[in-house]
Amino acid sequence: MLQQTQVDRVIPKYHEWLDRYPSLDALAAAREKDVTRIWRPLGYNIRPRRLHAIARESVARYGSRLPSDEDALLAFKGIGAYTAGAIRSFAFGQRAAIVDTNVARILFRIFVNRGDTKAHAMRKHMWTLSETLLPRKRVFDFNQALMDLGATVCIARKPRCSACPMAGMCRSYPAAGAV
Repeated sequence: MLQQTQVDRVIPKYHEWLDRYPSLDALAAAREKDVTRIWRPLGYNIRPRRLHAIARESVARYGSRLPSDEDALLAFKGIGAYTAGAIRSFAFGQRAAIVDTNVARILFRIFVNRGDTKAHAMRKHMWTLSETLLPRKRVFDFNQALMDLGATVCIARKPRCSACPMAGMCRSYPAAGAV
């Protein structure tokens, strides 16, 4: 729900969603039109359909559990590298990198600060950086901290460089003219 949607818009829908669908079994048993109706105000309406399909497949193939294996997760339509990494890291405590828009922005500004951020080679480089930086322990905390830093401090426009704990090593900091 939080992918490209603001937290304040998500929280009420998240609670409504969990009340209605507290398990994969409940989501899998629901009618698709009911699933999409609850989600509708959040946008990206393909997501509830994909979640519904993932729930059904998880119930049928994995005993009502989401698999923790990267390849199994990537086999679901709608789960890409970022979502698979987030599931593995947050739900299963596995050592898995994530690169969402916020994380990519932080990595780019701190370590690169030149080139095309949308180029395939740059995206691949961001994943390599993310994987290299992963700690051996507390991966959940590390990944969450990066996402939060990107969402609250290292924001796209007018980053709050003076409040950033990474400013001292950031390649963008002097160029940003921050104090």
